[in-house]
This record gives sequence, C-alpha cells and structure tokens, in this order.
Amino acid sequence: MLTRRARRLTRSHSAADDLVQETLLRLIQRARRGGPIDDLPAYAMRTLTNQARMSWRRASDTEELEEDHATVQPEAPMRLDCADALRVIETLPRDQADLMRLVAGGESSPARLAKLTGLPQGTVMSRLSRARARLRRELEGEME
Repeated sequence: MLTRRARRLTRSHSAADDLVQETLLRLIQRARRGGPIDDLPAYAMRTLTNQARMSWRRASDTEELEEDHATVQPEAPMRLDCADALRVIETLPRDQADLMRLVAGGESSPARLAKLTGLPQGTVMSRLSRARARLRRELEGEME
C-alpha cells in the first residue's frame, strides 16, 4: 500500500523506495518513543505524504532562479494600501502609533510587545484594539 502510493508521488522506483524506507523509519521512531497511533494505516499514509512534501520543498529550495524569475515586480495596489496604512498610523496617538509600528515591523505577540514596551499585556491589547479600530475607520472612510 505504501509502495503504490510512493510510486504515485515520486518520479522513480528508487525514489519511491527511499520514501517508503524513510516513512517506515519515522514509524519505528514513533513506536520507540511510545507515541500512540490509533489508526496505523492512516498514520503511515499521512507520514508518507508529509515526507514526500518535505522532499519536494527541499528540491524546490535548491533550484536555481532563472533570469526572468530573479526579480519580482511589486504589486502597486498593495504598496498603496500599505502606504495609506502607515500614513494613518502616524495620525494615531503616540502610544498607539508606537505599538502599531512594532506590529507593522512584524511583532505580533501581545506578550512580546508588552515586554518590549514595559507595559502590562492588558494595556497593550487595549491600545492595539483602539488603534486597529481607528485605523479601520480611517481607511474605510478613504475608500468611500
């Protein structure tokens, strides 16, 4: 059953054999750790599929970029939306704007934001809620 599925997921018999062996190795490791497996055939098939996906990702990560793929043109509408959002953030009260700048920079955990700012987590969440509500109102108003 695993071999048939592996042959459908791969391009060669040897790759299918490798995939089945890796899957069986994972199953054995799971059994040795004492992890419960309720439905072994289903679990084995899921493990096989996940192993195949991981190998596809590894293969795609190592492919070289062709000349026409080397640069990606930014999407103008998305850039304008981001610029509008950043402009509105600058109009927020300073405490809210500071938090929203951190969020725009990629920080999304209220606990982490609280630690960075020295504020209680509840205060951070409250300020973010007010800032997001105002941001929504301002941006929706511009769309009308």
